[in-house]
Amino acid sequence: MKNPKRTYRLYREEGLQVRTKRRKKLTRPRIPMSVPAKVNERWSIDFVSDQLANGRRFRILNVVDDFSRECVLQIVDFPISGTRVANELDRLNRPLPDSLVCDNGPEFTSKAMFFWRQQTDTKLSFIQPSKPTQNAFVESFNGKFRDYCLDLHWFASLEDARSTIDTWREHYNHVRPHRSLGKQPPAVYAWQAA
Repeated sequence: MKNPKRTYRLYREEGLQVRTKRRKKLTRPRIPMSVPAKVNERWSIDFVSDQLANGRRFRILNVVDDFSRECVLQIVDFPISGTRVANELDRLNRPLPDSLVCDNGPEFTSKAMFFWRQQTDTKLSFIQPSKPTQNAFVESFNGKFRDYCLDLHWFASLEDARSTIDTWREHYNHVRPHRSLGKQPPAVYAWQAA
């Protein structure tokens, strides 16, 4: 075909159908996501953002245990750096995971997280760019968190947001039944599995 536009025009004038090449799809085998076998084996970590009543945006760092679906940590603040993430993970009163699944955000690829990983022997597992399904546990949590907390509340200040989010997290971990855990709350399931 020397001039595809002329060919297309002539075909259309004659009422003929113009064949177009179909795009070949690359087929890759689907690999099911492995599920951890115990508590603190693998955590997922991700950011969610919202805004205050005055329009100022703030961020929430969510850390979820992939085995028990328990929300291990939520940090609510305006800027959250890699150093802050590493410090908050060190302050937790529980054993650190063998692996931490995260995206390629600047907070997780920073020097602070690199040195934290070396000190704690926790493996940082980065997902492929634009593949949030590889971090499915925390993405699922983020959806529930947005639907049942962020979308239902109007935050007057950062302190108000922190207290409301902390109350919601306690309810999520200790009261709210989780279908994939036999309708048990995540903290109860984690305690029984330990």
